[in-house]
Order: sequence, then C-alpha cells, then structure tokens
Amino acid sequence: MSNARADILSHIRKILTDTPAAEPIPRGYRPHSDFDRSAIQKEFVDNVRDYRAEVCAEVLAPHLPTAIAKICRDHTVRRLAVPGDLPLGWLPEEIEILRDSPPLTSDELDHCDGVLTGCRLAIAQTGTLVLDGGARQGRRALSLVPDLHICVVGADQIVGLVPEALAQLEQYARNPITFVSGPSATSDIELSRVEGVHGPRTLIVLVVEGALDSARTE
Repeated sequence: MSNARADILSHIRKILTDTPAAEPIPRGYRPHSDFDRSAIQKEFVDNVRDYRAEVCAEVLAPHLPTAIAKICRDHTVRRLAVPGDLPLGWLPEEIEILRDSPPLTSDELDHCDGVLTGCRLAIAQTGTLVLDGGARQGRRALSLVPDLHICVVGADQIVGLVPEALAQLEQYARNPITFVSGPSATSDIELSRVEGVHGPRTLIVLVVEGALDSARTE
C-alpha cells in the first residue's frame, strides 16, 4: 500500500472514531399490500398505463404466442431480439428471431425492431417492472438498445408494494437489477418530454394468467 493511501485511510479511521452510532431505521411502513390479487393486478395495470406504456392485460398463457405475434404485426416488427433461454413456444413464426446467445453486437441490437423478455417481478404500487438478468430476461443491454420492449409478466409475479419486492429481490442482490417504470423518457429545463433517450421509447407489457410454461410448444 502506498504511503499516500495509508495516510488517507488512517485519517478516515480517526474521523470515524468520534462518529455517533447510527439511529435505528424506522420500519413502521406496510410490508404487504392489503389488496386481494385481482385488485393488485388492476393497480399494476393502471399504473403502467399512467407511465404511457401499452398493456395487454389478462392474456391466457396458451394464447401468449398469438398475443406476441399480434403486437409484432401492429408495430411492424420484423427482427426481434430475445434472451438465449426464452421459450421457443413464445416466439412468432413469421418474425426473424435473434437469440442473444452468443451475445449480439451493439450494431445487431441497434438494427432489431424490438426485444422480447420476461421479468423477475413487477410492483403494482409503482407500475414497475424489475429485471435482474435472470431466466427469460437476458443481459441489461438487450432491453435497453432496441426501441421497442415487449415484456411478459406472469400475474403471479406481481407484488403489491415496494417492500414486498425488495424482500424477494434480496437473494438476487448481487445481480444487475433494473427497475423499469414506463418507456424511457426525460425532460429538459423547459419540461419538454423526450422519449427514447436512455432506452426503448415504446414499452408493451403482457400480463399473463396461468403458468408461463404452458405457453411452450414442442
């Protein structure tokens, strides 16, 4: 260790010796939603729409491929990027599918018309999707570069409140977690809204009823 670094760390330690103990963090907030499952799902859909995202609510799992194919037709999607482990049964036959395995280059992602992923969970209270790079989600760049993001959310993945989500995410804390609330948007000093600066300008959320594995085909 260099002398300069040792001196700096020694100085920091001396300063911290007189630091008072941290006060306990109040935990009086609600850890769980009081709503039933249908109300939680409705709250999620309403809040996602408030963020100017499109929502296809209550799609039955066996009809998921049909719903995805319709979205691709409506948005003129010809090339669709997907995670390497996305179930084959989710994918429209008439679309060129680019699996991110091996990883697609930035140029390849930029020339895709959209991306299709799942998610880790969703939060009704804030209308938020949570991605952590796990199953059916792919790496972070996959959902940030294409201009259209289609995200599949199982109805049983929706939690009511933020504390519920954080409790479930604790085991994935080392993953690159991304919270998505609506399409990418920012405002300048005059409050002029600009979309698509930091990620997809169009977000479409499919809320699926039933086991997602039942959407698979052999």
